[in-house]
Amino acid sequence: QVQLVESGGGLVQAGGSLLLSCAASGLTFSSYSMGWFRQTSGKEREFLAVISWKGDNTYYEAPARGRFTISRDNAKNTVYLQMTSLKPEDTGVYYCKAVRPATIIWGQGTQVTVSS
Repeated sequence: QVQLVESGGGLVQAGGSLLLSCAASGLTFSSYSMGWFRQTSGKEREFLAVISWKGDNTYYEAPARGRFTISRDNAKNTVYLQMTSLKPEDTGVYYCKAVRPATIIWGQGTQVTVSS
């Protein structure tokens, strides 16, 4: 069964940090580019960051740039999102996504809540 399972979400105070993980199973993880997205209150799902299959290329959108770091461990079939300097507006559901030609797989999401 192909599956992406996010974990690591929770409640954190503003200025704090969280490490999100996304564990993949049932797929050849190292052949996929991996991305992180989020859906905050009243907004559509937005792209945050992507990492290439080999892990040697990354890209960040503005909300993540300078505060979040995406990384992956192909031996563990896991992609990470290290989030620092969290703000209340970062509150939302965070999703990972696996992409390769003709294939897109989403995880179920993990809730992140940042209190002021």
